[in-house]
Amino acid sequence: MNQHYDYLIVGAGLYGAMFAYDAMRRGKTCLVVDRRRHIGGYCYTEKVHGIEVHRFGAHIFRTNSRKVWDFVNSIADFLPFVNSPLARVGDKIYNLPFNMNTFNELWGVTTPEEAMAKIKESAIPCERPANLEEFVLSAVGRDIYEKFIKGYTEKQWGLKCTELPVSTMSRVPIRLTYNNSYYNELYQGIPAEGYTEFIRRLLNGAEVLLGIDYLADREALAALADTVLFTGPIDRYYDYCYGRLDYQAVGFQDVYHANTDNFQGNAVINYPDADVPYTRSIEHRHFTPTKAKGTIVTYEFPLGSYLNGGDPSYPILNERNKDMYARYRELADKERNVIFGGRLGEYRYYAMNDIVEKFI
Repeated sequence: MNQHYDYLIVGAGLYGAMFAYDAMRRGKTCLVVDRRRHIGGYCYTEKVHGIEVHRFGAHIFRTNSRKVWDFVNSIADFLPFVNSPLARVGDKIYNLPFNMNTFNELWGVTTPEEAMAKIKESAIPCERPANLEEFVLSAVGRDIYEKFIKGYTEKQWGLKCTELPVSTMSRVPIRLTYNNSYYNELYQGIPAEGYTEFIRRLLNGAEVLLGIDYLADREALAALADTVLFTGPIDRYYDYCYGRLDYQAVGFQDVYHANTDNFQGNAVINYPDADVPYTRSIEHRHFTPTKAKGTIVTYEFPLGSYLNGGDPSYPILNERNKDMYARYRELADKERNVIFGGRLGEYRYYAMNDIVEKFI
């Protein structure tokens, strides 16, 4: 490999792909490497039995920005999709977010005024919630907390709600209407040909090498470019010198049903019951149209801390991890030719629209 590049981009996920797209638009050359055998990062989709499978959980693109929506559609066609998940508690099905259908099933109320009165009656006031449990109880009370939030959240994070910070849940999704849309954004959709094809088009013009672990040969690889964008784990980049940042890890199990095209009747179903081992099930053929026979349902299993195994998924933003990341950030700020970006490089959660908007 004799060519020298303006940028070496470590990670072929959405952040790395958008960075490459923006750089090439400005006339820069890019080499993109990824330790995985595929592009797309956590947005990766693949065809299985003719069905586009979201390999790392459901990804629905959403934005209020017409500029962002027009941009993604200039790269690939996005089909409108409104995420309307359900919650299965025992043998009953409830709407998520919590809306008038939920409240009618839960309390028998039929008007927004009655529902709001029940919520206020159930709420346990707490001026300064010290943890997630106190926050949710003060917002919506014990009925909703016990039935829908406690079991699901403790499964998801592997911690008691009394041990989780308030920031774990920025708000409790309450709607005093019969609107079943989980998100509020004006534009919502999924690329018709899958996220992998969308990212492939963003990377068009860049050289892409897969199955390459940058950190295993960083000196030789870094010498190939003027600047490195690193989207991998920032703590691994520095050999965990301050310790390992923690993430929630998630596992996935696919079940193929050859004899039905509609197994659960909805794209996403959540399972708040603590005794159900998975947190949600995803039936992929409901995301985008397909003529394929059969259906694939993926079950998501919380694996707790990724320090116990699995891939890093969602940063656990407790005080320990925030303090540790701040120390790594100090090292990163001293780098001259290395940029850290993305979910792992910046130890933060990114919505897809935030990444796109950053570069257009």
